[in-house]
Amino acid sequence: MSEIMEKLYFYIQFPMVRKALIVGVLIALCSSLLGVTLVLKRFSFIGDGLSHVAFGAMAVAAVVGLTNNMPLVLAVTAISAILLLRTGTNTRIKGDAAVAMISVGALAVGYLLMNVFPKSGNVSGDVCTTLFGSTSILTLSKKEVLLCIILSAVVMAVFVLFYNKVFALTFDEDFARATGTRTSAYNLLIAMIVAAVIVLAMNLVGSLLISALVIFPALSSMRVFKTFRSVTVCSAVLSVICALLGMLVSIVTGTPVGSTIVVVDIFSFLIFYLIGLLKEGVKK
Repeated sequence: MSEIMEKLYFYIQFPMVRKALIVGVLIALCSSLLGVTLVLKRFSFIGDGLSHVAFGAMAVAAVVGLTNNMPLVLAVTAISAILLLRTGTNTRIKGDAAVAMISVGALAVGYLLMNVFPKSGNVSGDVCTTLFGSTSILTLSKKEVLLCIILSAVVMAVFVLFYNKVFALTFDEDFARATGTRTSAYNLLIAMIVAAVIVLAMNLVGSLLISALVIFPALSSMRVFKTFRSVTVCSAVLSVICALLGMLVSIVTGTPVGSTIVVVDIFSFLIFYLIGLLKEGVKK
């Protein structure tokens, strides 16, 4: 145990590791805040669809030779979020079909571009890195860290300021609309925030694992708590702990950051699932 602590202390001395921990905690916190709403509104797979769009945008940025691809990826993902929201309300194209259509299309286009216009001799490695995450979170620049902090602050501020509106939209959107709430505007705001969180999480867990970061803390919290506020708070705390623990384990063992965090989230879900079963047994 002492050897592990010494190894952690050694790595934490490096600024790049401290930056990664800060960014990881912020991303986990933002993801958990949105996760509860997305799960309850049955929009869980929107995160998965937008992550595929972000992958396609990153492929385009690589082809055109952009050194900083985050602005382009953020813009494309935000536009896709708007289109997904509007298309999902169309009677001809249901929400799940719209997600599948956009996500699969973006994934295919991105992979095609990376093969037709390869920027390195290891296309498969580049694709795998983008999809499943890598050690890129350990090479974040000061600008990327600052952008992450600003976007995270915006996400948390919006959630706190519009908490009552988000609550109303989550549980009874028709009633909220009847009381005069501009539901379309707030749904659009949620979609934009989701897009920002997806782009932030790309460097942490990869595009294919982002949904896990959004969904697992919310599902775990719902096994034990029943009110919206308690589920949200528990989800935020649990997500931060799992992300921090996952990154520390990844640093010590040398495992992929994204996959390690998701495995920790899975274990936490199993623990909360058992706690939920015990609570139900006690009540009976």
